[in-house]
Amino acid sequence: VVQEIFGVHEFIKDVCRRFAKEGYLAIAPEMYARQGDPSKFTDWKQLFAEIVSKVPDAQVMSDLDAAVAWAGKSSSGDLKRVAVTGFCWGGRITWLYAAHNANLKTGVAWYGRLVGQATELQPKYPLDVAADLEAPVLGLYGGQDQGIPLADVEKMRAALAAAKSPSEIVVFPDAPHGFLADYRPSYRAADAAEAWKQCLAWFRRHGVG
Repeated sequence: VVQEIFGVHEFIKDVCRRFAKEGYLAIAPEMYARQGDPSKFTDWKQLFAEIVSKVPDAQVMSDLDAAVAWAGKSSSGDLKRVAVTGFCWGGRITWLYAAHNANLKTGVAWYGRLVGQATELQPKYPLDVAADLEAPVLGLYGGQDQGIPLADVEKMRAALAAAKSPSEIVVFPDAPHGFLADYRPSYRAADAAEAWKQCLAWFRRHGVG
């Protein structure tokens, strides 16, 4: 379970508990541990400048690999049935990890950015790796997301189609960014419930349910 931009806070912990109740071993690594403590920031722009922009994608991929390896050593872990899901910042990471780990079964990306300005530490975005996905990904997006235009979603859909990827994208027309986050004004109960159901169904469909 890959955190939002705000880190592994109570909502992400609760998501892990929800998966645990479904029978999963759910792990949410602290992806910013080397760069700083996101709980000390209330402004997301300052958080991005001080911590998030300094987190290398390569480090994140390596840390997720380590989390998977740890799960494999657990009595309740199964390396033949590994899935990834992430929210916001973690939604982008979900797509990238699906292109990184050849042993991944599937992923579900919640409203993660699909295109953006490449940097030395974050050189690629999901659109750049659409043809390189090692596992099918379900993308869950809001039609009213002010940070992820529908034009970007359509570009990603086209890239996935061109690559003949089994990945899919579902758009909830009236939902804003962060519509699953029940601690924020962006929460939309009906869309959240339907998206959660689709997430679990996708996992089952791809052998990790």
